[in-house]
Amino acid sequence: MSRAILPGALVHGQPATLGVMGGGQLGRMFVHAAQAMGYFTAVLDPDAASPAGLVSHHHIQTGYLDEQGLAQLMQRCAAITTEFENVPAPALTTLGAHRPVAPGADAVAIAQDRAAEKAHFVRCGVPVAPHASLETPAQLAAILSEGGDLFPGILKTSRMGYDGKGQIRVKTREQLSEAWAQLNNVPCVLEKMLPLQAECSVIVARGADGQMVNFPVQLNLHREGILAVTSVYEGAVPVALAEQAVAATRAVAEGLNYVGVLCVEFFILEGGQLVVNEMAPRPHNSGHYTMNACDQSQFELQVRTLAGLPLTQPRQHSPSIMLNLLGDLWPEGASPAWDQVLALPGVHLHLYGKLSARPGRKMGHLNITGATPEAVRATALQAAGLLGMQAF
Repeated sequence: MSRAILPGALVHGQPATLGVMGGGQLGRMFVHAAQAMGYFTAVLDPDAASPAGLVSHHHIQTGYLDEQGLAQLMQRCAAITTEFENVPAPALTTLGAHRPVAPGADAVAIAQDRAAEKAHFVRCGVPVAPHASLETPAQLAAILSEGGDLFPGILKTSRMGYDGKGQIRVKTREQLSEAWAQLNNVPCVLEKMLPLQAECSVIVARGADGQMVNFPVQLNLHREGILAVTSVYEGAVPVALAEQAVAATRAVAEGLNYVGVLCVEFFILEGGQLVVNEMAPRPHNSGHYTMNACDQSQFELQVRTLAGLPLTQPRQHSPSIMLNLLGDLWPEGASPAWDQVLALPGVHLHLYGKLSARPGRKMGHLNITGATPEAVRATALQAAGLLGMQAF
């Protein structure tokens, strides 16, 4: 990108418009950030009630590979991003031939394939768990005969897995064949289970000029494969581990020549070692706290990287805890007690405009900020109790 796309400027004879492939909650929050900065927005998503499509200037309601839809998105937009990693990489290649696209198709394609992703981590010198690819009966036979050190393990589909989906735990060699059959013998990665102490993540933003900034390291708690709680404050993650996680994330972004917002998730082992888990080529659930605890949100940085604007190092001004709000909190369609929750100090409610709640569906999040980590934690536990959420 040779020139910045300035808010309010005319591009191709129309107001500067930023596009996003995907209409979920991440797209919605990107749209809000872009509009706050003065951009018009366009969303391509097949769902008429997509959260981002409902709030955007333009909603192109087609499939992600629809030629007419892609042509319309290119016609309307000066630059285009994506809000989830499973947007078909060929669609991004098509768009990228005519408009700036960030992140690019190559980076997204690597993130879509666990085997390619792990190979990239290894090239970048980032520690990974022992693992093996499983795509053919010959590879299965090799693992059964020689891969004893991979058990107990987790068999994960190479593609289309998220929030714990497409994963089966296998304790023994005997269970592996059955688990692979359960996953329809699609390409998989078998990853050794390691003794975990905690999980964390790092979000960086990198511009086309190579400039890169990062947010603080985020301490994450997952339940049933879905992020439940993110805590971000001084001391949440030991300083040495935090520095290692940031350096590793920056190396991953550099190795991809990445443009955009990137999240890399890590396991913290019981011995204190750091092992990379996976990356997401987009803003991330664990970064939602930045909307209220930092002077720039991850979505503003997504806008800046896409539009070629300068990046400045974000500053966290308040300790923060983020609680994920899943559809389980809407019993029989009844609304949670938001009036009681919002009576607590430092509580910020973000709902995604989804029209129906169901168990496990991400409906929104709650950001809690305060003067001290202790105060934030106390308020977060109160809020969790009012909502019927499990304590942490």
